[in-house]
Amino acid sequence: MLLRTPRVAVSALFFFNGALFGSWASRVPSVRAALDLGEGELGLYLLCMALGAILSFPLAGRLADEIGAARTSRLVAIAHGPALAMVALASEPWHLAPLLFFLGACHGGMDVAMNAFGAEVERARGRSIMVSFHAMWSVGAGCGAGIGALAILNGLSVATHFSLFALLTAIPALWLSAIPWQGITGRGQKSPLIALPRGSLILVGMLGFCAMIGEGAIADWGAIFLVDVLNAGEAYAALGFTFFSIFMVTFRFAGDRLVVRFGPSNVARVGGVVAASGILTVVLAPNVVVAWAGFALTGAGMAPLAPLVYSRAASDPVISPGAGLASVSTLGYGSLLLGPPLVGAIAEGLSLTAGFVFLAVMALMVTVLAPSLRSDRA
Repeated sequence: MLLRTPRVAVSALFFFNGALFGSWASRVPSVRAALDLGEGELGLYLLCMALGAILSFPLAGRLADEIGAARTSRLVAIAHGPALAMVALASEPWHLAPLLFFLGACHGGMDVAMNAFGAEVERARGRSIMVSFHAMWSVGAGCGAGIGALAILNGLSVATHFSLFALLTAIPALWLSAIPWQGITGRGQKSPLIALPRGSLILVGMLGFCAMIGEGAIADWGAIFLVDVLNAGEAYAALGFTFFSIFMVTFRFAGDRLVVRFGPSNVARVGGVVAASGILTVVLAPNVVVAWAGFALTGAGMAPLAPLVYSRAASDPVISPGAGLASVSTLGYGSLLLGPPLVGAIAEGLSLTAGFVFLAVMALMVTVLAPSLRSDRA
């Protein structure tokens, strides 16, 4: 069937993963309010989500190399929906820790596997398409956040929202991704508990850390920033991440053409500057409308960064794609989930505004590390 092609299969998995993440991001203030958590407490619980993801990376990478990235992606996707729904079952703060750990493990494990699947399809196509896969992740994240805002406006509980949304997105994603695909398997190597990059991938992983720390922090703290600093209502606050995602996906759909024309290093260098400018716009915004513009600018700048990191890791000539992706994910994607607790700690000790300034500095570091993405440095 024409609809069920390898490219559509990978795109469906990216959309599903992003949709669940956006849905979670839109209801973080609701979960915080229900459990009466302070900024520091919320940051600590979000750390459990980060830990679950980091510990899942080497396992997911090894499974992708041994049984195939496509199969691993689908297996983890089956568990991801229920993992989101179960977060709403937390009736006491201490219940939240193991539930977020499991959600983080599913989200992080699926991220490594589906990026390995995407890299296989990209190599088979013979041209850059990885940025477009991440564009579908952003489409899903924007849809998830937007539907979350509608759920809030209509008084839908977190449990009902998460359960229905996870089910309705999982069915088409799993159907579209269930295609025959023969990846290269049998390359799994015994992995340490926490995978770390080595060789030329060290700088790539550091770039990923600086680039992606803002994505996670904006997802979990963006709405709270608008509520606490600019006194926005919850529904309007949820739209901050929606604007971020809309502009991210717009520039990701154009990202592959930009990479072909200007090269990955130049695209990353400009992206870091644009992202930092957007975050500072949010920090200095006098009202929620200007802050929305800042979130949009941030999304545009961050758009190509994560795909470039993953594409470079999956094409490393020394180690397998699964191992390479797992290693850079520890620093790169791990920072997406470590970002929220770090911002929470800064907010507790200084202010939430100071936490966002920290994110701007990290975005500027991308420009320093951008040369590591050149293929001739492998």
